[in-house]
Amino acid sequence: MAKAKAEALEMIKKLPDDVTTGAIMEELFFKQQVEKGLQDVAEGRVLTQEELKERIARWRKSAGR
Repeated sequence: MAKAKAEALEMIKKLPDDVTTGAIMEELFFKQQVEKGLQDVAEGRVLTQEELKERIARWRKSAGR
């Protein structure tokens, strides 16, 4: 946990002095999502482009498009 806190504080320090709390939250959320995505890749939770196209086609069909 200490590493996450240190990384968050370092990221916040790099933001402009007039940054809003909302913008800080957005940056932290974005960082979290990127890290989650990288972890998914490292653990093999990925789709091929063809698998993704098939899923999108099913979603569109189920939505009546």
